[in-house]
Amino acid sequence: MRPPLRLSLVTRFSALVGTLLTVGIILALGLDHLLPGRPLLVAALCLACVIPLAVITVRSQVQPILSLFRALEGTVTSYRDGDFSFSLHWPQNDELADLIGAHNALGDVLREQRRDLVQRELLLDTMVQNTPVAMLLVADVPQRAGAVVYANLAARQLLAEGRKLEGHALDELLAGASPALGEALARGGDGLFTAGEGEEEQVYHLARSSFSLNGRKHELLLLRHLTAELRRQEVQTWKKVIRVISHELNNSLAPLASLAHSGAELVRRGQTERLPQILETIGERTRHLESFILGYARFAKLPTPRLERCAWPSFIARLASQVPFRLDGELPPEPALLDQAQLEQALLNLLKNAHESGSPPGEVELQVRRAQDLLRIEVLDRGSGMSEAVLTNALVPFYSTKRSGTGLGLALAREIAEAHGGRILLANREGGGLAVTMILPALTSH
Repeated sequence: MRPPLRLSLVTRFSALVGTLLTVGIILALGLDHLLPGRPLLVAALCLACVIPLAVITVRSQVQPILSLFRALEGTVTSYRDGDFSFSLHWPQNDELADLIGAHNALGDVLREQRRDLVQRELLLDTMVQNTPVAMLLVADVPQRAGAVVYANLAARQLLAEGRKLEGHALDELLAGASPALGEALARGGDGLFTAGEGEEEQVYHLARSSFSLNGRKHELLLLRHLTAELRRQEVQTWKKVIRVISHELNNSLAPLASLAHSGAELVRRGQTERLPQILETIGERTRHLESFILGYARFAKLPTPRLERCAWPSFIARLASQVPFRLDGELPPEPALLDQAQLEQALLNLLKNAHESGSPPGEVELQVRRAQDLLRIEVLDRGSGMSEAVLTNALVPFYSTKRSGTGLGLALAREIAEAHGGRILLANREGGGLAVTMILPALTSH
């Protein structure tokens, strides 16, 4: 079907005005011929005929345009309300047809975007509702303090046996939940907590984040059930511990059994001159095995730190009497509050590791600095450093790259740092070597 002839609004209205002028002129000439010598009457009759005709003609042309504008206003209102199902039609081929075409194209785009958005929202809601992580969105504004805005199925099962939570106050929901959950929320921040006792004990991880939604403060709470995962990890850890201990026991007990048999054979033959050497070797292997078992016991039974006043000069002097190192920089002038025995044990492990890394003894350094509210203790060496894989696993208990290593030195240092509320970082140094950084809260004694 061929499109209608293109006539612009200017052309149409120019033709209309020209037609009305032509009609007026012809009418004036005809009346002047019929009424010669009476120009005023001719003019009056022309105006009386042409003006009503012009009004009727212009009105007939403008009225559809005004209706179109009202329709445009209505569709814009519908768009603002989120309804993009309307479209318009204009029969003429002019500028208004271009405007209507652009308007309808905009509606198609908005309708397509709305459909895609609804599909994405449906997909997201399906994923959120079916995730095993319990999710709670809580409003934290004065008029709705602590009110649940959104909760998925896992949260409903956890807190209300499947009932809807939206609109309920979080405090009311916690009153019927496990006290451990309320205590975990009261502590603030992220962390693990345990609910239930005995065989019904369950472990959860609480994560929380605050953000603004529509100009109002909200808090998102995520509760992840970790019991099954932790039990799997626990089984794997025990298997690894058993393998390590079995390997070490076999390495020690097999030579001991052989030496004991050799000693008994020598006694039977009356050749006792080699007995002192055999007994010395047995004693050495026994001491090694004892040291190995004590290392595991120390890691498993790390007590809560007993914070006491620590003067840095005497602490560093006592540490230097046990393992050599070079002190880099000045010590903090103010004493710190920490468990000196535990920190000494951690630094001894780190300094011994630095010497065993292949670093020249003179390049093993210790730095103690205070930065604002943090205490930064660094052990530096110029050894072989660590690969990315080793850096990732170095702090994991029982992980070791040494043939005779137990994998407890760095793990024990990390446990001590975390017991003090701090952490340990590992990084390779430029030019070779490793930097082990222990970051602790800078608690001072006054």
